[in-house]
Amino acid sequence: MDDEVTGRAKGGVARAASLSRKERQEIARRAASARWNRDMPYTTHDGELTIKDRAIPCAVLQDGTRVLSMRGVSRAFGSRRTGVAETTEIGAPNIPPFLASKAISPFIPSDLMARLNSPILYRPGHGGRPAFGYEATLLPEICEVVLDAEKAGKLRPNQRIFAEVASLLIRGLAHVGIVALVDEATGYQEVRDKQALQAILDKYLRKELAAWAKRFPDEFYKEMFRLRGWEWLSVSGKRPSIVGTYTNDLVYERLAPGILKELEARNPKGDHGNRKGKHHQLLTDDVGHPALAQHLHAVTGFMRASGSWDQFYRMMNRAFPKKGETIELALGD
Repeated sequence: MDDEVTGRAKGGVARAASLSRKERQEIARRAASARWNRDMPYTTHDGELTIKDRAIPCAVLQDGTRVLSMRGVSRAFGSRRTGVAETTEIGAPNIPPFLASKAISPFIPSDLMARLNSPILYRPGHGGRPAFGYEATLLPEICEVVLDAEKAGKLRPNQRIFAEVASLLIRGLAHVGIVALVDEATGYQEVRDKQALQAILDKYLRKELAAWAKRFPDEFYKEMFRLRGWEWLSVSGKRPSIVGTYTNDLVYERLAPGILKELEARNPKGDHGNRKGKHHQLLTDDVGHPALAQHLHAVTGFMRASGSWDQFYRMMNRAFPKKGETIELALGD
């Protein structure tokens, strides 16, 4: 057996020795390509970003990074070339050709230059060869660089088209953020909202029921009874079944988006219509319970200030509208 293994090893060495330098480089290139493809980020959503009459292929990677096709950016600016003579060892252009000109490159800040020199290599969702892209947030910065070069009078007549495109893109981006545009073009906004909603729920809710502790003050129920015209007997007295409906309405539906729906899923009713525990036992100590306490304090205050249930309910709807599952996201810089 050892002789067989040794024979194979010798055969491999002999084969490697017989290969030309070009053949060895090609084998190494293929091995490196296989590694890149295995570790390369891939797109979950892709589409085409259209600003005025300019279209740029775009995508959202599996980690949520929004990217614009490198070739697409060059073409959007009217550049006929999508690569430059000097490239990295894996074939990525160091900088888009229209930015590499002597007229524009001096205006590129060092931090932007570093990012332009390090494009993101990713696998398109439709398959095919890997593509290079830039984070979508670079587009406004690229436009500013071109406009700075124009303002300084450095653009040649045949380069003024770059400034016209930059101005057009800047005006388009002024109305809608680039991240939101990419999300809309790829259909990612639906996934984004679900992920953001889940992040909120994870902050508010724990996985398992915690030990029971009193969370709703007696005054909350006393004021509810007063406004509904019910006789208050005692703290431990039996409450009308509709009290639970009112509690869901006034508290859980207004605490955070999707909270009540998630609570009912995690704490379902059994065969006899009972739940394993109270909804508030699923709230987290660091976010859920403080939010509940603050909300109950405000609700009880509105109750005390109201002379009727209708007056109180109007105040609640104005001050604490019910929170649905569609949430507004602040898409910042």
